[in-house]
Amino acid sequence: MSTSDHAFADPFGDPSDPGNRPARLAVGVVGAGRVGPALGAALQLAGHRVVAASGVSTASRRRAEALLPGVRLVSPPQVLAAADLVLLTVPDDALAELVAGLAATGAVRPGQILVHTSGAQGCSVLEPAARAGALPLALHPAMTFTGTSVDLARLAGCPFGVTAPPELRPVAEALVVEMGGEPEWVPEEVRPLYHTALAHGANHLVTLVAQALELLRTAGVAEPGRLLGPLLGAALDNSLRSGDAALTGPVARGDTGTVLRHLEQLSTVSPDIGQAYRAMARATAQRAVRTGSLKEESAAALLDVLNEEKH
Repeated sequence: MSTSDHAFADPFGDPSDPGNRPARLAVGVVGAGRVGPALGAALQLAGHRVVAASGVSTASRRRAEALLPGVRLVSPPQVLAAADLVLLTVPDDALAELVAGLAATGAVRPGQILVHTSGAQGCSVLEPAARAGALPLALHPAMTFTGTSVDLARLAGCPFGVTAPPELRPVAEALVVEMGGEPEWVPEEVRPLYHTALAHGANHLVTLVAQALELLRTAGVAEPGRLLGPLLGAALDNSLRSGDAALTGPVARGDTGTVLRHLEQLSTVSPDIGQAYRAMARATAQRAVRTGSLKEESAAALLDVLNEEKH
């Protein structure tokens, strides 16, 4: 059966009802990192069939064997030759070159569905393949992956940033639902901003928490995670619910003396963390002023301290 024969007749139907599912697809995975094998396995659980994958490193091959047992490992052009739906799950910086190369060598077939999982890029990166007749989709799962079977459970309810040509939006959203996710439409032009927000929140949160753990260990706390866990959990929950209104602490109160003592400690213990503290405290003070929770005169004194590099 060709890809053109695969009719997505009712993409918004109940995916648990076989009558509402898209026709079964032969799936290929190009790039057996942490994401590709997990998404391939999710599609396989939905009734599709993973027929081929590519992976170079030993770790990639082990992941493919664990999550896609029995699936043959071949070159990327061979994956495309075998599959109706191809997951391009390579690093972001390698994606454009991969797509251009596959299109230039004639590996792309008309009607073939090509899906990439880069958060920062939309469908424009797939344009060389689209010119060859491929159907381009950008599906970004907004979660971190371990490369193990744990990821399959975590995909349940996982938001996916979906970008596609308008006529392919039902196809894209149906595939996300089949993988257990929740589609979130992201227009092509704001895809980089969407990914910036996720990276700023998730990646920098890890750095922030690691710094707090480091300081607590230096202060002699034997199990800093146990001390921080409830506090950070409550702060995250409150901020997701209430945004800036959840802000507490010395910056929000305009307590310049306390902030000054923090900076004095950090100048001795960890100047690098001190720089991060300054940057975050400045941003916090500015947001607090904009929302009205911090008076401008209090913020001015606070910012004077934060901008004074000798502390």
